[in-house]
Amino acid sequence: MRILSKSTVRATAIALAFFSVACARLAPWRKEPVGEEVNFAFTLQGNLIALETLRIDDRTGKFLLGSAAPRTVVDPRFTLSQGDRHALQFGEKQTVRLYPSSQDLHGVADAIIGVEAWQNRAISIDYRSGLVTYQKGGIRPGLMDLYPYQVEPRINVLVDGRTVAAIVDTTSPDTLVLPGPTRERRSARITIGGTDFGTIDVQYAPVTEARVGNRLLSRFLVTIDYGQKVVGLWRDPRIPL
Repeated sequence: MRILSKSTVRATAIALAFFSVACARLAPWRKEPVGEEVNFAFTLQGNLIALETLRIDDRTGKFLLGSAAPRTVVDPRFTLSQGDRHALQFGEKQTVRLYPSSQDLHGVADAIIGVEAWQNRAISIDYRSGLVTYQKGGIRPGLMDLYPYQVEPRINVLVDGRTVAAIVDTTSPDTLVLPGPTRERRSARITIGGTDFGTIDVQYAPVTEARVGNRLLSRFLVTIDYGQKVVGLWRDPRIPL
């Protein structure tokens, strides 16, 4: 076994200390208060956020995160308990009320978890770690770019030099969907929060508002504070463009 010298051990310890400090300064979620948040895992399936560790009325299923869906939608094939009041369970003891509507999701998922699940709280989506964090204390901006909104959560996107307010839509697996008379794909120069993605493929469709999807959102740590009505983006340098 090779024995390290005292100077090597000391240098290694100093390097690790500097690395820890650098990470603490870099990450916008540093110094989070204990007990103020709940983390739950997700996987990207078809480039959609699948929250498979959650339960509705104590039943598991494939539940997608709908960041801009005002209300939870449940497929009629996923049988709910009797009555109008339903519960979303996550973590060991965390439960929130749901008031879902019924809609055929065509086998894509059992449910889409909407905004009413988070009420006036915040959620953060860490695509790199595969974690959604339910934050009772609201947004902690850190080094984030902040985007206030009125109705649906949205951010500003530069499209060929023109600013477009785009809804943050985690039920979209695409890059960006822009209003257009017909459904077609084109190339556009896209910049979000100071990050220039260059010329990429986007979709035009007969929609009323632009929507940014997971192919672009996944380059960021995304926080949506539904109480304060603000979206925060932090460009994670560990994720390549």
